Amino acid sequence: MERLPGFRDFYPEPVPHKDVWSADARQFIFGKWRETARRYGFREYDGPPLESLELFTTKSGEEIVGQLYNFTDKGDRAIALRPEMTPTLARMVAAHERAYKKPIKWFALPQLFRYERQQKGRLREHFQFNADIFGESDAAADAELIALLIDTLRSFCLTAEDFVIRLSSRNAWQEFYERGTQNRERPTEGEYHFYQVIDKLERTPPEETERKLVALGFSLVDVNRFIEAGEPTLELKAMLDNLAARGLRDFVKVDYRVIRGLAYYTGPVFEAFDRKGEFRAIAGGGRYDNLVKLVSGGKVNLPALGFGLGDVVLLELLKARGLLPQFDGGVDVFVLIEDETLRPASLKLIQDLRTAGRVVEYSLTPAKPDKQFKRAQELKAARTVMVGANSTVRVRNLDTRQEKIGLAAEVVGLLD
Repeated sequence: MERLPGFRDFYPEPVPHKDVWSADARQFIFGKWRETARRYGFREYDGPPLESLELFTTKSGEEIVGQLYNFTDKGDRAIALRPEMTPTLARMVAAHERAYKKPIKWFALPQLFRYERQQKGRLREHFQFNADIFGESDAAADAELIALLIDTLRSFCLTAEDFVIRLSSRNAWQEFYERGTQNRERPTEGEYHFYQVIDKLERTPPEETERKLVALGFSLVDVNRFIEAGEPTLELKAMLDNLAARGLRDFVKVDYRVIRGLAYYTGPVFEAFDRKGEFRAIAGGGRYDNLVKLVSGGKVNLPALGFGLGDVVLLELLKARGLLPQFDGGVDVFVLIEDETLRPASLKLIQDLRTAGRVVEYSLTPAKPDKQFKRAQELKAARTVMVGANSTVRVRNLDTRQEKIGLAAEVVGLLD
């Protein structure tokens, strides 16, 4: 039996071959995500991996259905595996926002699913760090969120030479679009198509982009001139000043080529990219002030913003930069049982050490001393402990080869 295409198996290190994924690396990444979010005062939440299909079509339109794992359940309900976390979060916040002081600062580490073509950096499932703020419209919230993203990436020892946050604004493009259509009839659905063209600037041949822009009453020359000028709006300037005060200005640049394809973004948007341009976007997000109102049917209206940082591209980047640590079992102690008559006393010692928070391994069944010692070395145990007569123990440091002898009741102190 083989796993489904686009899905992953996660094995403990050392992984059997390069085509499987490391469970240890995944936990390492999750730990950094949680640690940084909590330093910023974000609280963790979660939601169900299955949601009503309507939740996602309400946000993104019927065209998203082709990208989803969706089905009709036994209750004749239209269901989908979550492709993103934001609609679930908006639903949760809309239901109980009165129970929480504003601003609400929450994060989650969901597994997400999309039925789409596999390509480098994109699978049919991935884990993602989502961080969102609700109930604050000031640009200080946008700066706070970008600072969290920067510090999250810095927690992996990535620097300003490794990544950049490309900052843009839907408001800036809205003003550009309105200036370009002033005093003339706007084509039907022209605004939507305009944003689609801008979103694909870097992936579409210039002649094709020019043809599409002309049909909408614009020119590629004017678009490129606007991008190259990169004049920050007042909201972007406030964000940049905020980040500069933190000493994080070198991580951010204004780049109006970032537009974010999702229609619900309403203000500043941003994406994180590696400086060498070797990978897809590492992360992306922005302000989506209308989503809670949309999901709640107009009953709740809260400004909101957030970002998503996926594990697939991040892992590729960390591997390329040699920033993943060496993973092992993290065994503190291997208890050697050379005399089977002392196994009950050894089991008591093992239990006491584990209760004290130590990671302890031992041979489950009788084995020769040299085989036990070899297993301790394979597990890269820091120390071995052996119970002797009269409730004594012998502790050996496998790095220094130094030994200590004491009473079993004092074993925790002998390990320090």
